Amino acid sequence: MRLWSKILSNLRWLPAYLHWVVAQRGSVQQPVHLLFALADHFEPAIIPESGGKALSLEEQHRRSEKWCREYPRLVDRWRDHDGRSFAHTYFYPAEQYDRGLIERLAEHCHAGWGELEIQLHHGLTGPDTAENTRRVISEFRDNLVRHGCLSRWDGAGGPRYAFVHGNWALANSAGGRNCGVDNEMEILAETGCYGDFTLPSAPSRTQVNKINAIYECARPLDQCAPHRRGNDLTRGRSVRVFPIIVQGPLLVNFSTEKGRWLPRLENSELSTANPPTMARLNLWRQANITVQGRPDWIFIKLHCHGMDPRDEAAMLGEPMRKFLEELLEGARGGTTYRVHFLTAREMTNIALAACDGREGDPGEYRNYRLVPITPRRS
Repeated sequence: MRLWSKILSNLRWLPAYLHWVVAQRGSVQQPVHLLFALADHFEPAIIPESGGKALSLEEQHRRSEKWCREYPRLVDRWRDHDGRSFAHTYFYPAEQYDRGLIERLAEHCHAGWGELEIQLHHGLTGPDTAENTRRVISEFRDNLVRHGCLSRWDGAGGPRYAFVHGNWALANSAGGRNCGVDNEMEILAETGCYGDFTLPSAPSRTQVNKINAIYECARPLDQCAPHRRGNDLTRGRSVRVFPIIVQGPLLVNFSTEKGRWLPRLENSELSTANPPTMARLNLWRQANITVQGRPDWIFIKLHCHGMDPRDEAAMLGEPMRKFLEELLEGARGGTTYRVHFLTAREMTNIALAACDGREGDPGEYRNYRLVPITPRRS
């Protein structure tokens, strides 16, 4: 009951959801390309319900090593339309940088199992400052480049990155808590951020009214929460405002459970309590997140906390194995849908290609604008 009380008190986005439901009538659904990206809020130090205490560094290394060993064993046999395995985009906390941990995770990514990007928790005990936010992000960005991570626009210029805000409070959207920096979006833009992958955040108060969309912020980036309004990415109109906002599905699930009608929140989170299933896939498809004018490319951005021990069974166990098996079995032949497993960078590239009117198979545009930085050879 406490959860539903919290949900009902933060349903500012519900009118937008109902408007979106009406707008989807008659939209093209098949045949489609399903574009999956998993934003992993990857926090080796996490101790659930500990009041902010962190795991010892030794245990963080043990936990990360287990992940890097076990994850390839789980997903290697399940390949998408392009022959790629299901990848995580590891949004690692900038404020928790450890050279050894990042070195191991970067090695895991360079072997083809995902990519590293930036997450930030700040303003936890009081409002952070713009200066400190810029410093922490810039230093971590540059450290990731030294590990051969991140990307460059057309392979040149300064490093570019994707972002997730810890505790959901993007651009001070939590009323001063867990951030405190109104112009955070401006800082992200100036330090090379091409896309934010934080949302959806419901039932948190940080959830914005605009849902199930990929869009540019409509308000000035130096304002608090400029992503509350935005212009949908559209075919034939190049993106001008970065970072773009890449949302995951947010819906109300009206299915029955044990013979009872029980509406539930579908916020695209993968966890032990909410593992990936084909029933949830139907909802993710219904969210119909696309670049306007390109209805056959459906973007499905999910999120998880891969290092949360409570979710290990869902991330490395039977639920994920069963989902990948059923997902790719359903895609066999390519007559109903084709599956593409992407990183956040690749998903952004495909969205940009759609805006530029590119045709054909979306998998051809994984490196369309944002090109990975080549790891240095020792």
